[in-house]
Amino acid sequence: MPPVVIDLRKAEDIRDVVHRAVQALVEGKLVAFPTETVYGVGASACHSGAVAHLMAAKERPQGVPFALAIKSAQEAADYLPEMNSLARRLARRCWPGPVTLVLDDAHEQGLATQLPESVRRVVCPNGTLGLRVAAGGALSEVLQMLAGPIVLTSANRSGSPDAVTAAQVVEALGDNVALVLDDGPCRYGQPSSVVRVYSDHLEVLREGVVAESTLRRLTSVLVLLVCTGNTCRSPMAELLIRRELARRLNCDEQNLEEHGILVQSAGIAAAMGSPPSAEAVQVMQELGMDLRGHESRTLTEQLVRHADLILTMTSDHCDTIVAHWPEAADRTHLILKDSTNVADPIGQSIDVYRQCAEQIRQGTAQQVERLSDELKSMRST
Repeated sequence: MPPVVIDLRKAEDIRDVVHRAVQALVEGKLVAFPTETVYGVGASACHSGAVAHLMAAKERPQGVPFALAIKSAQEAADYLPEMNSLARRLARRCWPGPVTLVLDDAHEQGLATQLPESVRRVVCPNGTLGLRVAAGGALSEVLQMLAGPIVLTSANRSGSPDAVTAAQVVEALGDNVALVLDDGPCRYGQPSSVVRVYSDHLEVLREGVVAESTLRRLTSVLVLLVCTGNTCRSPMAELLIRRELARRLNCDEQNLEEHGILVQSAGIAAAMGSPPSAEAVQVMQELGMDLRGHESRTLTEQLVRHADLILTMTSDHCDTIVAHWPEAADRTHLILKDSTNVADPIGQSIDVYRQCAEQIRQGTAQQVERLSDELKSMRST
């Protein structure tokens, strides 16, 4: 029988639609979802019969893997517990969003090992596993309620044009699909970018919504320095850690980005665009560095999510960040390893600023060690 099509834009209660989609998946039926890229069709990864039906409906050649749609970037670690730092970085920065990450599936403790063996042959035929976290919408809500991931692929037959409307899904797959959720034309109208992630580099298997140049920029290591107003302590720390990183990489400070390192600073209570304090500028000049062009910025969720290492001046800064963004706890540290705070020198003498800068200098030298593995891999590429 033809699929049931539900127009999400006219639904009185989206929760009822989500429950209906979850029930269909649990019963082993196929459901088509709108995503930000193209329409996808999915089966419960816990239901081997449904996944076999999906293979047949797609007319997919053997050995060409399907991806798993999962709830969040954090959940990826449950499937691949030993994800390398590059993979974790891309997951934080690309998800939720139009990127599928393909990673080595050599993790004996990962949740993927608990899938039915026939399903594993579909999603991991070549020793790799593709994961996707879609950006919101009905698919994300269904995943929150479903026990397990969804085996997800584009809602068309292999080799045919992608479906970007619900009508195209019905035309392509017909009665193979039990339920089609219609949310109008897809936002991007082109497939996700598929990226194979290795330990120290990536390979773009399919360039989709996100360009290869953008993906490569997203692999850079971001070090974020945080204080209160971003006018003295964290800006000084930004310059000092740039110098230390350049020394470790044997490059000019101006060329750090070319070596895959970004350094930024921000303030928890900063007024956007404020200049640095005159004393901070003077102290940096004495050390041969120019702080005059700095403009303060406010700490944002995106900065925290993208940062690989967050160094704070005080324990209060650290606590504030972790309270707002608990997922950043393992990346957030006091700049001084002995847990001493770097006190705010604002309004104090130039000698206090010099002492503050010396504290920060000692801290940055210690903290660069946290990036030692990344720095080693950058020397070899």
